[in-house]
Amino acid sequence: INSLIEQKKAFNKSNKNIIVFKIQIYNGNETQAYAIKRNFEADFPEYRTKIIYKTPEWKTHAGNFRTRLEADRALNIVKEKYAGAIVLEAKI
Repeated sequence: INSLIEQKKAFNKSNKNIIVFKIQIYNGNETQAYAIKRNFEADFPEYRTKIIYKTPEWKTHAGNFRTRLEADRALNIVKEKYAGAIVLEAKI
């Protein structure tokens, strides 16, 4: 049993799933997703943006926030220009 416990500990150390929070700015078609990304990068250059395709929609995400509180604080600022933005939890 002790051997299995040690193996599990070693596995957990090498295979960490880190939970982060992202702000989803847009959810819809590809053309609009890229347009929103460009506009968002101009408005908020401090946040990294990424386009994600999950059938059947394109999504524009911003940031990798370590805590929900940090993401919510950024969301309050982002919502001034992007009212439909929401916070999502993701594993990386």
